[in-house]
Amino acid sequence: MRLLFYIWWRCFRISNLSHQINEEIRDSVVRLIAEDGTQLGIVSIQEALAAAQERDLDLVKIAPKAQPPVCKIMDYGKFRFEQAKREKEARRNQHVVEVKEIRMTPGIDTHDFEVKQRSASKFLKSGNKVKVSVRFRGRAITHTSIGEQLLLRFSEGLVEIADVEKAPKLEGRNMTLYLAPKNIKHDAK
Repeated sequence: MRLLFYIWWRCFRISNLSHQINEEIRDSVVRLIAEDGTQLGIVSIQEALAAAQERDLDLVKIAPKAQPPVCKIMDYGKFRFEQAKREKEARRNQHVVEVKEIRMTPGIDTHDFEVKQRSASKFLKSGNKVKVSVRFRGRAITHTSIGEQLLLRFSEGLVEIADVEKAPKLEGRNMTLYLAPKNIKHDAK
């Protein structure tokens, strides 16, 4: 019985629009704004609908919580198209920050260390965060100070392009350090 009601309810549900338009507006009086932005005053809903139909446009409720609610006369299809276009542009311009990981051991050689630093530098310059971890195996866990010095030396080598987000911290058999790229825009000022 409950499943049948759920299926019935979903079949007749109208898609939830972000704005109420034309006959969906159930308020008795509204504050009306013309398409050019001028205020036409507080009018009944019938007068507002008549004004919108007279101009061959839609009546859209833009501020439902105001007293009385604010409605604007506009071309709703054009408005939705422009809004979708703005959202698409915003999604295209956004950059997702990833956390790249670099792993080392306490006995890393100098050349390998420099290679890891260069790859971290590439990650930071492309705008990503870097997680540098040192893995202690066997008895090396008794000498965690070596790993901490290694991580501090690593961060000192990247001090021009990176800020230390989280200082070296021992978690189990791994010691981790988080680096974030410096904001270049602030440095230019």
